[in-house]
Amino acid sequence: MPMALRIVDIVITTYIFFVVARAILSWLPIRWPEPLRPLVVFIYDITEFALAPLRRILPTVPLGGGVGLDLSPVVLILLLTAIRWLIYRLA
Repeated sequence: MPMALRIVDIVITTYIFFVVARAILSWLPIRWPEPLRPLVVFIYDITEFALAPLRRILPTVPLGGGVGLDLSPVVLILLLTAIRWLIYRLA
């Protein structure tokens, strides 16, 4: 695989990890202590620009009791995985 495609693959894989981390962080309704807060804000900041457009397109799945399931991280991970697959097919 050419070096440029390998770098793109590493960036996409890293971004998928950030999206998974964002999903896990969103399930934890806690106030983050000061040493961790910049990391949490960083993860939210770098993932929000990709998740926000998907949220506008995808409806939240109601689970009852005023709780909803946001499927945008799942869809984003599927899209990024498809892009990785295309990269491997082109290489």
